[in-house]
Amino acid sequence: MKTIIVTGAGSGLGKELSLLYSQQGYHVLLTGRSADKLSAVKTEIEQVGGMSNYVVLDVQQESDILKKVEELSKDHNIFGLINNAGVGHFGPFVRIAQQEISEMLHTNVFGTILMTKAVLPLLQAQGEGLLMNIISTAGLRGKVNEAVYAASKFAVRGFTESLQKEYENSPIKVKAVYMGGMDTPFWEGSDHIADSSHFRSAKEVAEMILEQIDQNEIIIESKKS
Repeated sequence: MKTIIVTGAGSGLGKELSLLYSQQGYHVLLTGRSADKLSAVKTEIEQVGGMSNYVVLDVQQESDILKKVEELSKDHNIFGLINNAGVGHFGPFVRIAQQEISEMLHTNVFGTILMTKAVLPLLQAQGEGLLMNIISTAGLRGKVNEAVYAASKFAVRGFTESLQKEYENSPIKVKAVYMGGMDTPFWEGSDHIADSSHFRSAKEVAEMILEQIDQNEIIIESKKS
């Protein structure tokens, strides 16, 4: 059975993509920082007949990534990677703390790059695979009070577009997903969005991604239709 690794799989879009891929016959490896959340998603997948396992993994820790991916590759046929883990801190640029800048760059940029660096050789070795980077529409255009967040997403956009060119004649498919705000726990503790209920649900966005999976670039705006 082919295995897909999903980062940030404990909630939101990562959770919903994991559920959908498990229903398409994939074994899903759930990763994230909260064992309780990952365990709950694993149970939900198994209740509807899917197969999954989870491993606690912090994409900010390079040594953790390399060790865990190596261990996982010994027991599973790694077919794909969905780089979904991300964090955002918002507000006027001059008020963004150094720690917040560091967290966004290490999670959104370095986490995506290092996870890809660890998994891509496995896909090359088997001659096929899927790499999906969940980027955000903040990687397409700058936004007020999102300067560093947008910078991190523009970096992932450049990384993804470059890999698409590098692997364009390869059976390894590289997908760039640009989605707007969703109604998820991502906004908890932030006053950047007063009411996220007018956004699409994570489930709706996940379904739209799979409907458009043949495209290399998938853009889903935040507003409900």
